[in-house]
Amino acid sequence: MFGRTAVRAVARVAPRGSRASSADASAGDYFAKRDAVRAHAAEVTQLWRRISFYVCVPATIACALWVRNVEAEHAEHIEHIKAEHDGHLPDIPQYEYMNRRLKPYPWGMNSLFFNPHANKDLSGE
Repeated sequence: MFGRTAVRAVARVAPRGSRASSADASAGDYFAKRDAVRAHAAEVTQLWRRISFYVCVPATIACALWVRNVEAEHAEHIEHIKAEHDGHLPDIPQYEYMNRRLKPYPWGMNSLFFNPHANKDLSGE
């Protein structure tokens, strides 16, 4: 029992190093870590810059071209339907569950995003 107490007392009293040597070591260590972090940040910045330019920009261009082609096909289809029906789109079937407005909006019967080319005009009803 006395042996363990003596070992603990010696461990508490034992010097951990002089303050001057530990301060110099930690200062050098701090500057080395700071330089390493800066070098790592520069490398990672270059990596993400390359990813942005060589992956994201071409992917965005490819998506824009794909959407352009899909929209062109859609417009071509609409023009084909108009050509079949003497220059105008056929009337949409009037189902009782479509375009129901029990109470008008504060700005009128049409929605806030009303598009006369795509939506039915409910202001006359």
